[in-house]
Amino acid sequence: MSRRSLYRYASPPRFERLAARLTPWFAAAAVLLIAGGMFIGLAIAPADALQRDIYRIMFVHVPASWMSMFIYVVMAAYCALHLALNARLAPMMALALAPTGALFTAISLITGALWGKPTWGTWWVWDARLTSELILLFLYAGFLSLHAAIDGTQRADRACCVLALVGVVNIPVIYFSVQWWYTLHQGPSMSFGSGVSMSASMVWGIVVTAAGFWAYTAAIALTRVRTIMRTRMRSGIDDAVTTLEERAA
Repeated sequence: MSRRSLYRYASPPRFERLAARLTPWFAAAAVLLIAGGMFIGLAIAPADALQRDIYRIMFVHVPASWMSMFIYVVMAAYCALHLALNARLAPMMALALAPTGALFTAISLITGALWGKPTWGTWWVWDARLTSELILLFLYAGFLSLHAAIDGTQRADRACCVLALVGVVNIPVIYFSVQWWYTLHQGPSMSFGSGVSMSASMVWGIVVTAAGFWAYTAAIALTRVRTIMRTRMRSGIDDAVTTLEERAA
């Protein structure tokens, strides 16, 4: 897609039509990829040498954790774009992504607790990785709550964009926490030099599920942003009518 096309689809009405066309494709891809990833993880990947079958929670936990961080970074990028260029579409996309980011963060925390109980002997510890992931959930909740609490769409967008940019410093803390501090949480299993050996089926199970979660995020965000656009359009029309009626009176 050319730069001219990108500028063209930065217009909310044009983007709304593009989103309507792309949503079914992303939804179908999400169903196929998530089903494929779960099949690989549950039926093809071998049992772990130490944790046996309990490790299979990883095929949901790891992709959900990746998406919780990735979505926040994308949100922050949209917010920076709005504050720098006053792009109208950017804050709507950030608002559309926030609930899904919160969902994946909650899934990460819940599956982590389910995995931690049989392996660590406890549901929760105030571990650096777990604590910073919990803070991420609070950031998502704070973003949504702040937007709902402020009257005036533009004021709410600006305030939430500032919050998102401040909160983005938490993302490297989550990612590097297992390297910066002593922690019960295991290090990254798929990074170079991690020293952890994984079978190809394990890697593919994680990667395919993560791709499915990404496609799901795209489908839901595009659906949600269309609703936001329509709501704001109706609100703008209602405000204009009210202003004209007040002037006529």
